[in-house]
Amino acid sequence: MKKTSYYLLGAAALVTCCSISAAYAAKKTIDRNNTPKTVFLPSASAPSAEIKTVAYSAGALQLVDLTDAAERTVHAVVHIKSTINGRTQVVQEMPDLFDYMFGMPPRRRQYQTEPQTGYGSGVILSADGYIVTNNHVIEGADVVEVTLNDGRIYTASVVGTDSDTDLALIRIEGNDFPFIKMGNSDNLKLGEWVLAVGNPFNLTSSVTAGVVSAKSRKIGIYGNGSIESFIQTDAAINMGNSGGALVDASGELVGINSALESPTGTYAGYGFAIPTVIVAKVVSDLKEFGTVQRALLGIQGRDVASLRQMPENKDKDFGTVDGVYVTDVADGGGAKAAGISSGDVIVAVNGKKLKTMAELQETVTRYRPGDNVNVTYIRDKKEKTVKVELKNSRGNTEIVQKADMQILGASFQEVPESVRRSLNLGYGVQVNEVGKGLIRDAGIQRGFIILKINNNQIRSVEDIERVYDDASKSQDQVLFISGVYSNGRRANFAIGLSED
Repeated sequence: MKKTSYYLLGAAALVTCCSISAAYAAKKTIDRNNTPKTVFLPSASAPSAEIKTVAYSAGALQLVDLTDAAERTVHAVVHIKSTINGRTQVVQEMPDLFDYMFGMPPRRRQYQTEPQTGYGSGVILSADGYIVTNNHVIEGADVVEVTLNDGRIYTASVVGTDSDTDLALIRIEGNDFPFIKMGNSDNLKLGEWVLAVGNPFNLTSSVTAGVVSAKSRKIGIYGNGSIESFIQTDAAINMGNSGGALVDASGELVGINSALESPTGTYAGYGFAIPTVIVAKVVSDLKEFGTVQRALLGIQGRDVASLRQMPENKDKDFGTVDGVYVTDVADGGGAKAAGISSGDVIVAVNGKKLKTMAELQETVTRYRPGDNVNVTYIRDKKEKTVKVELKNSRGNTEIVQKADMQILGASFQEVPESVRRSLNLGYGVQVNEVGKGLIRDAGIQRGFIILKINNNQIRSVEDIERVYDDASKSQDQVLFISGVYSNGRRANFAIGLSED
């Protein structure tokens, strides 16, 4: 009995010593690292439903709550309804044997399309009503309607759009609107908590939580020339969240929710947001110029990491395991002028290390044509740094103005049905009035039906505006117009848009 008591006392002493040692070690660990640690403590009453964030700092516990960030940001995220009005369209029916035998012209049928309505989200950026959203939410819309969280409804005007980043800036009239402060997405860390705020499935004022899963992610959903450097998050993002806010735990805007990757079209684990380092630059340009002043390095490239995975490159030494391998250098671009050539590997811009093409695009997007950046690259296993002057798509550093259709000096209208039938036309837009401007200077007369511009079929005035805008930003700055007059005479014209 006495021996058993000794054993129990010894065990108790050992446990006490271990506890004191563990507590001391934990305290020393906390004292050595003042950086807050995030852990998850399920509620005892509802372990699967309630999650609280606890930050450990130098010997003290501090609760971090996401409810304040949600409450402050939800009022600055709006519901957007975009409407494309119905339009008259003409379709050509397949000719039958009777038509062929008697030489009858193909039959045509006219019908009126129904209005199309889309929904999304937007983020109020300032008290005077500037709202950022996705370009695909309002693209082609005739009417953009904004509903605030308190139920007020406004008709918005479009300030500017940028399809390359899928961003758009709109505005509603008024003052003292709630808004979200723009944060810096560069400061985001992997694993950091974020909130996605928006209107999924038309369920207004919805908030979901998740962590930053990856940064500078390229998923290939946009066309060539587009800029993809997404923040990847597991906060649930669904249809209708597009254009909504991704905010950090302090309630600052760090991204604009834009896409989801899913085999079903609904949330399946990951969503993607445009980082604010891109958003801030695009919004600033759209407010000041009406169009984005896009700076280009003047190269095409591929990720070294992906090239190293190819069997043909298994023995190739790129001089680095990360970076952007230059596959082509544009004539007249800043990179070529600075001496960068094919085969070089770009590893940093202005001291910021780069691993992928997405990171390079995100970095260069922050600048404007005419800005100088220091580009570090590897050639023959040696590192060099050169100064590169960034240029625009025209190969110069001039300000690109917003496309102004007024300089064409003409108005346009749908082609009358009688003219369509007589000329057997399936599409086209007719010049209605001709005044002082480029249309008259080129020799185009009233009644001319535009069929194609720069090899793009023209079916509406919006098509003319789109092609005109693309041409005004291109290096050539020219419109090649082909069409026909109502008497059947075909004609082609070239209109230069350069101010020179």
